[in-house]
Amino acid sequence: MVVKMSMAEPLKKLVSCVILDLDGTLLNTDGIVCDVLRVYLGKYGKQWDGRELQKIVGKTPLEAATAVVEDYGLSCTTSELLSEINPMFSNQWCNIKALPGANRIIKHLSGHRVPIALASNSPRENIETKISFHQGWKESFLVIIGGDEVRSGKPSPEIFLEVAKRLNIEPSSCVVIEDSLPGVTAGKAAGMEVVAVPSLPKQSHLYTSADEVINSLLDLHPEKWGLPPFKDWIKDTLPIEPWQIGGPVIKGFGRGSKVLGIPTANLSSERYSALLSEHPSGVYFGWAGLPTRGVFKMVMSIGWNPYFNNTEKTIEPWLLHDFDEDFYGEELHLIIVGYIRPEANFPSLESLIEKIHEDRKIAEEALDLPMYSKFKDDPYLKCSA
Repeated sequence: MVVKMSMAEPLKKLVSCVILDLDGTLLNTDGIVCDVLRVYLGKYGKQWDGRELQKIVGKTPLEAATAVVEDYGLSCTTSELLSEINPMFSNQWCNIKALPGANRIIKHLSGHRVPIALASNSPRENIETKISFHQGWKESFLVIIGGDEVRSGKPSPEIFLEVAKRLNIEPSSCVVIEDSLPGVTAGKAAGMEVVAVPSLPKQSHLYTSADEVINSLLDLHPEKWGLPPFKDWIKDTLPIEPWQIGGPVIKGFGRGSKVLGIPTANLSSERYSALLSEHPSGVYFGWAGLPTRGVFKMVMSIGWNPYFNNTEKTIEPWLLHDFDEDFYGEELHLIIVGYIRPEANFPSLESLIEKIHEDRKIAEEALDLPMYSKFKDDPYLKCSA
């Protein structure tokens, strides 16, 4: 087994403690929020616009509720809204999935005895309920603080300063990992280092005050902060929990073959928007099955493709095989087994094409490893429906 060595990047700062946010950082809460608000606003004849999410991400429940009442001109009061939607949220806590990389970072840090804490604007009771559905989480955190346990929630630094106080650690020795702007603001105001993992798409440019901005928790490199490095990268790839997606091949943007010389077999992003929302944008790889043609190695991108500035999150698989004809309409099944890199923008078309071919080489070599090649025989790749 070949382990990827840590990248030759300068050490940012030595820290001794990691403070994590919960909603949007460790848990994929945004989908639940959208579902609940869509149902609730429907009672008032209003339609939830997901773009409004950026106004409530990272806010306290009271602030978020106030924003919804005001923006949608609701006849109810903020307290009435909260009393109605809180039970709706409570019924969904068990369905919230951990974001990719969340279990990995918690297990890694606690396994190396790095002090980790949880600081969220959510009420303490809600935090306890949410994390109870994720094995090993509660006992991993040395300190857990909710927004109802401090006078002012984020963007006030109070919650982070209270964590440092309880851990008896200097604020300057802490690194905060946050998805929201209020959280980043709070961390910096507390005198801490901050890593931003924006939960909303195309918002990275707003996080200029953060010490580092990463695409997802999969891209976190603890060694930059003097913490123990991950040792699970193998030949420039990160093994992930395999997942499946499938459907008829559709015509894409017309740029795969024409612009890039790289023919992609596209799937409908509208049909799979909920599934794609669970996975960070980036470059992945795995196996592709066409029931009438066989099983092939595959590398793919998920995201907005910054070079072409997509308006929706797409999935664009590249089957690493030369086909004699198009196969639009045929059923395509994918098993995604590993991660290569985050989505990135490129200064030129040539540099984009060069990187894509580098991704292909990495995927082709990695898929020969037993840990990845074993999925080639999965029945899902060969079924016709």
